[in-house]
Amino acid sequence: MIKNKKAKWIVRILLFTGTAISLFFVPWILVKAWIIPLPATVQEQVDEAIEYGFDGMIVYVGEAGKPSAFYTGGWKNRDNKTPADPNSLFKIASISKLYVAVSITKLAKEKRLSLDETLADYFPELVGRIENAERITLKMMVQHRSGIPNFTDNPAYWENEQENGKIALEFALDLPASFAPDKGYEYSNTNYLLLRKIIDNVLGYGHQQYIKERILIPLNLNNTFFSLNEVNLDDVMSGYYVGYDKDFKANEYGMLATAEDVGIFLRALNDGSVFDEGEQEIYPYVYDHGGLVVGYQSLAEYHEDIDTVVVQFINTTDFNGYEWNLSEIMINRIVKILKKQKNL
Repeated sequence: MIKNKKAKWIVRILLFTGTAISLFFVPWILVKAWIIPLPATVQEQVDEAIEYGFDGMIVYVGEAGKPSAFYTGGWKNRDNKTPADPNSLFKIASISKLYVAVSITKLAKEKRLSLDETLADYFPELVGRIENAERITLKMMVQHRSGIPNFTDNPAYWENEQENGKIALEFALDLPASFAPDKGYEYSNTNYLLLRKIIDNVLGYGHQQYIKERILIPLNLNNTFFSLNEVNLDDVMSGYYVGYDKDFKANEYGMLATAEDVGIFLRALNDGSVFDEGEQEIYPYVYDHGGLVVGYQSLAEYHEDIDTVVVQFINTTDFNGYEWNLSEIMINRIVKILKKQKNL
């Protein structure tokens, strides 16, 4: 407790100054998006979001006991002035980690691998090239608690990202660990790059086939794919980066899906129907996720209190992260609208 009046005023001045400095560096567009009154409907919120500079947006709402609802704004292709289509394929980026985590769980239950085995057990050649390889377990990798450096944090990776993606692991080798195994958390795409390779090796065939057979087909997810090579490019939503005229639609970034397919999968993950007996108990990862690649950002959330899945696709990204922050504000506002409609 501060008893000296002069000291109290000094503390107040410092606190005010610190707050003022913090506010100075917060983009006011984010403040505005956060504090303005909520509109009455999700569609109005999507329309409002487009006014902040997003090129296009798709929102899927899967409320228990009701038909799926879709909301769109802006463009599927801004050059052709093609309106956003709720059935467009979208590059879901890191949302794909959920499918990998479920696959790892299923293989562990089948005793085809163990969550307690180490990276060195599967790739002994990485001992000495990935620090602590002999102590990093598969479970730690699934949970981003391995300390393995993130290859996308290596500046050299981005010098030719599309080509370097074919040798991505090289950009995480021979680097110091971010922390000792299980002694911290750091989101690392390298973890899931290695997990996919482990699945391939355990199966003797591609993890894509396993995901299709064990997840996509049972859930009737007919609009989820693993590569642009499997789809008609015209069915893919265009992707844009602030400050560039280029459409990044033709860039290969892995899995694509419709918002509805992601929503169905996310509900199955959260209600446990994606799992067979005994699998959900050992599932080691999260139940919501986001995704971000050049031109594409996505958020997929389940809200238990309203028993509703919300999937948000936005085809605009930027370097400084403002667009991502805006997208998080938008989905939070959409959820608030849904809760308000339920009088929660």
